[in-house]
Amino acid sequence: MRRLRACLGAAAAVSLAAVGTTALVAGSASGATTALGNRWYAAAPYLMPLDNDPPDAGAIMDATGLKAFQLAFILAPNGGGCTPTWDGTAAVSSDTAVQSVINTIRAKGGDVSVSIGGYGGTKLGQACSDPAATAAAYQQVITKYGLHAIDFDLEEPEYENTAAVRNEIGAAKILQQNNPGLYVSVTTAGTADGTGWFGKQMLLEAKAQGFTPNNFSIMPFDGGFNGATAQTGALANFNTILQSTFGWDQATAYAHEGFSGMNGRSDTGEYFPQADFQTVLDFATSHRMDRFTFWSLNRDRQCSPADNGGRTSGTCSSVAQNSWDFAKYSVKFAGATPPTGTPTPTPPPTPTPPSSACKTAWNPATVYTAGNEASYDNHNWKAKWWTQNEAPTGAEWGPWQDEGAC
Repeated sequence: MRRLRACLGAAAAVSLAAVGTTALVAGSASGATTALGNRWYAAAPYLMPLDNDPPDAGAIMDATGLKAFQLAFILAPNGGGCTPTWDGTAAVSSDTAVQSVINTIRAKGGDVSVSIGGYGGTKLGQACSDPAATAAAYQQVITKYGLHAIDFDLEEPEYENTAAVRNEIGAAKILQQNNPGLYVSVTTAGTADGTGWFGKQMLLEAKAQGFTPNNFSIMPFDGGFNGATAQTGALANFNTILQSTFGWDQATAYAHEGFSGMNGRSDTGEYFPQADFQTVLDFATSHRMDRFTFWSLNRDRQCSPADNGGRTSGTCSSVAQNSWDFAKYSVKFAGATPPTGTPTPTPPPTPTPPSSACKTAWNPATVYTAGNEASYDNHNWKAKWWTQNEAPTGAEWGPWQDEGAC
């Protein structure tokens, strides 16, 4: 997902357990508020506090009644190592900037969850040696900020790495055990049938490890989705996958299922205006789903007239809106009433049609990496990840994304 978005050994499990059981208490001493109800952590929209022109969290709270924020993203250091950083560059251990944002939110009666991973960058599950070492790195984040909630955002390229996924799921289980009451969400890519092959493998890894988070959330965008109907269809299909994987009935599966959308124009040019958010919100609440969030508050504002909805931005939605329209849906999911009005239902701008010219013909001997384009069978295709000698097809679990006829 995302989306313009950008160690210890085996013996560590014993010492981590000793530290982890008191992590939330220790964190509270450094300024954490009493935990909010889980519904607020489930409704927390993503906010990048250090990038993409961060908005004033306190102003959003005043305007909408929002109380919880999903701060993004914790990554391994760009230079290597098994220690937590913000966006790969700012060490958590020495951070004061994000701590200041958190203090502002908590002073107004709110709280934060922290998201790890996201799209791009090196994840701690890739950099750390094993689940215990990965958990120890994340425990530093929980302890420093006194967290009551954490989100594992497992996406490309990490979720294609079996060892990395094993580390992340194992770490999530350790943190859940060592921090009683910690709200844990796991977010991954969405497809029309719920989630793709790698998402299903992640669920099987969780089952094998005996790990059950508060929810598994999918991101039904950037995959050929056409509005809310396609999104709710994917959520229904994902529910079936959860049932078959964990042996849950439908209601139990929905109680462990979440939605993570993208407001406005997605990375691939899909449009999700306010009316689509309302439709998905109605679906989520009527099926008693556990989570409703979106990427991102940095984008929850009107673009300048020059943008005209023709590009995807990290700092605005590319649809007509009032500031913080989309945040109000999170407030409604949490069960609160936004203090001002209702979001403005507006149609999306008409996107500029893509060029019909064919790209360079696909070659089975060529190595393609994520974002590379080629033409095949009178269609243009974009590589989702590293691939060679895999002919482009419409298979949703395959390495190619169909960009249309050429």
